[in-house]
Amino acid sequence: MQRCMSGPSSVMKVGLTIEGGSASMERWLNIGKIVNTHGVRGEVRVWPQTDFPEIRFKPGNSLWMVPPQAGEPVSVTVQSAREQKNVYILKLAGIDDRNGAEARKGWELKVPAEDRVPLQEGEYYVSDITGCAVVTDEGETIGTVSDVLTPGANDVWVVRRPKGQDLLLPVIDDVVLEVDTAAKRIKVHLMEGLL
Repeated sequence: MQRCMSGPSSVMKVGLTIEGGSASMERWLNIGKIVNTHGVRGEVRVWPQTDFPEIRFKPGNSLWMVPPQAGEPVSVTVQSAREQKNVYILKLAGIDDRNGAEARKGWELKVPAEDRVPLQEGEYYVSDITGCAVVTDEGETIGTVSDVLTPGANDVWVVRRPKGQDLLLPVIDDVVLEVDTAAKRIKVHLMEGLL
C-alpha cells in the first residue's frame, strides 16, 4: 500500500542568521502553529501540521519559531509536550509567562528540510509526489500529479492532464506500479473506468 505523508508538504524558504554569523536561505518544513496560550506558566497550544508530532515535539528538540509578519526566526527548545484534544501543549524555553506566550500567537513552528523523518518503503512525502510525471505501463504520458487527497482508505492523486479534466488516481497497488521520486516519474496501470 502506497501512502503519502503530509508533514513536509508545506515547504518555505526562510532567511536567517545561523550561529557563527552566516546568513543563508534554506528550505523549512511547517510542523505546527501556535494558536493560543495555555495557563499562566508560558505554555502554548500548538496545532500540529506534521504526521510525526510525537517526534517533532519531543522534549529537548530544537525548533524554529517564525513570526506571522516580517521578523527574524527564533530558535527554541521544547521543554515539555503533551497532547490534548487534537492540539499539543508545549512549554518552550524562554517563554515563561502568559504574556510571553500571548506574544507568540500565530507564529509558525518549523524545522530544516534536511530533518525530514525517514519513511518506510511505499510511503512518500506529498512534496515529493507533487510534480511527478504519470506514465502508463504502455508508455503513454497522462499528466502531472498536482495534489494529494486523503479521503479515507487510500490516498488519491490528482493528475493534471494537458487536455480534459483532472484524473483522480487511487493510490492502490493494482494501479500504482512504480514510484521514482528522484526522477519525478510514476508508472501506473489504468484500470478500466479510470479515464
